[in-house]
Amino acid sequence: MIKQLMFLEPLRRGGSASLSKPGKRVSSILVKAWVMTGRRALESHQRKQKGQRRGVWLMAFWAAVWSVGNCAAQDKVTGAPSQNQGAEAKAAGLGEKTYADRTDSVAQKGRHLERAYAQKNFRLAQSILASMKQTLQFEEQQGASIGEPLLPASASVPVTTLPAVWREWAAGWSYVTPLTLEETAGEDRLQEPVEFVAAFQAEHTVDLGRELRVARIENGSLREVRSQVSEEILRGGERLCRITLLADQKKQQKTHWLVFHGNPEAERPAYSTDLKVQGEGLGLEIENEFFRASLSKSIGQLTRLGYKREHGLELFAGGVGHGEAPGIDWAYDYVTAGGFQKMRINNWPETPSYEVIRGPLSLKIRRWGFPSSPLHPVFTPSRIHVSTEYTFYSGTPWFLKTGTMDVLQDLEISYLRDDEWVFSGMSFTDTMWIPNDGRLRTGPVEAALNEELQAVGFFHKSTRDAFLGLFLEHTATNAPPLKNPGSPSLFYKGHGQLWSRALYRNTTLKAGASLHQKNAYLTLPFPEKEGGREFESIRRKLLSPLKVSCAPLPETALQGFTERRGRLARAGEAGDSQVAKALLWKALEECRDEQLYTTRPSVVELGLIYDIRIRADVVHVLMAMPHHGRPRLDYLSDGGGGNKAPVREVLLRVPGVRDVVVEQVWDPAWTANRITVEGRRKLGY
Repeated sequence: MIKQLMFLEPLRRGGSASLSKPGKRVSSILVKAWVMTGRRALESHQRKQKGQRRGVWLMAFWAAVWSVGNCAAQDKVTGAPSQNQGAEAKAAGLGEKTYADRTDSVAQKGRHLERAYAQKNFRLAQSILASMKQTLQFEEQQGASIGEPLLPASASVPVTTLPAVWREWAAGWSYVTPLTLEETAGEDRLQEPVEFVAAFQAEHTVDLGRELRVARIENGSLREVRSQVSEEILRGGERLCRITLLADQKKQQKTHWLVFHGNPEAERPAYSTDLKVQGEGLGLEIENEFFRASLSKSIGQLTRLGYKREHGLELFAGGVGHGEAPGIDWAYDYVTAGGFQKMRINNWPETPSYEVIRGPLSLKIRRWGFPSSPLHPVFTPSRIHVSTEYTFYSGTPWFLKTGTMDVLQDLEISYLRDDEWVFSGMSFTDTMWIPNDGRLRTGPVEAALNEELQAVGFFHKSTRDAFLGLFLEHTATNAPPLKNPGSPSLFYKGHGQLWSRALYRNTTLKAGASLHQKNAYLTLPFPEKEGGREFESIRRKLLSPLKVSCAPLPETALQGFTERRGRLARAGEAGDSQVAKALLWKALEECRDEQLYTTRPSVVELGLIYDIRIRADVVHVLMAMPHHGRPRLDYLSDGGGGNKAPVREVLLRVPGVRDVVVEQVWDPAWTANRITVEGRRKLGY
């Protein structure tokens, strides 16, 4: 018997073996049973245990085959793993008990990749790389920082500490954090975007996207202002997020605000906005009060910019360029040693990695990767990594672009630039620019000031249409000192009107060097009278944004209130629903993702429920699926595929509910940060 089983020895050692010629095909489950049972017999013999009998082993073997076969037949119907399989795997030391057992780390996949590459199994290597990227995306969700919170979790206080009138106004909310904005540049602000990171105690809030509200204190009264919550993460005992709001502020003024949180009955707010975004992926059409912008479907670079004025100016780049897709934003690129080739992000066949964050007040498009060769993939150097981000705001005549170029290894370059804009059609008649002194000039750039440009652009002397790039931040770390060239040109053969900021020529960059920029691009018309002063004022505001801080409210902020004006809660957010929301959330704990067979976490624990609204006796549920590989929400909402407790069926059993509407959303995208503490415990991490 042992001689016949020796073919199993390589499997016991982790190798491979072929199972002779069975005469007919055996199902994979039966083969597994054969291997597992035979392995036990072999190991028992090698330990020279007494009392082992051939007949006993054969009976055990065929009993296992019969049992596993029966379970396999059942699993074909239910799709669930059999108990026998789990028991056998556990006995062999192959069971999955912890999170680490159920997935593979980047280090483990790195070893797989090394072996696959050594064996020249290139397709397997590519698959492993794709899997590594997925692991890194998850680890980024779990460990990446979104910035230092300017509002710390420790600053949160109970709403009961507020004056009685304010407590009544904020009925339904349990906690509040004070916020102060201060103007320091001596410039009046109108609907200026303010962004900051805030932290809150996790035990005080469940979903900041639903619960967070911002109110401004005005003459002793509270007034809700539009706000946006994005990038919510869970870190230890704190929930953090990025908050965006639009503020009106007089020069040198200090204003006080309150950030409310901690209301499980709150619903996702639907603020009015002029910021409209259409499209999927990177191919977006963006519009606000002042302009329309179009992004490339393949790489997300800005391709067109249309002004919403009577002339309807459209900025575009025509012609064939260098074979790339057309666009008006041509950064970032560099020329390799000896002038051999130019590496561009505009050469990307597709964007290596990207992220889109949408909201009523702002839109962020982040992209990162290594610039591509004109003959990609013949040349694929990983030497200068580029990360860039566009930000568009509601009601704002400018947009931002930030970016970094990080050097991974020592290299020689012939040329490098980080900002270039190209416009066809001769849309402008004149140039304008701002040097270090902050004063705007028109006409050609003076030769002596050509390397200290802080803003460059164009305007049309008749229509007054204009486009001005304002350079707000420009730094180099572990690299040669930066200059700021880039004189605008009204005519450049083969391209049109452009400016190009070349930073280095024939230079050696060391590993660890990093270049950073932050620019604003202004689309307002250039006034005939004192136009320079207006644009200079906008630049000063952008260079000195409103200062955000967190401190207890001064006594002066608490004075002057007399009576409540309205309330913060909308219908259904302060315990006034026809059906108690707590009953609905409790009922949803019965709805489980049956595809996680043994843990079966609920849709609440997985964070798939974004919102619950009740209007009369109709319940509206906003719900997501974890990824596009499972697009069919009706599996969870209506049942099927082994789902025993679909959402609609469970909620319809709650007294007082007549109908349930379940709406699927993909934005904001679901991430593992939405999984609750209990959900993480069930999943083992």
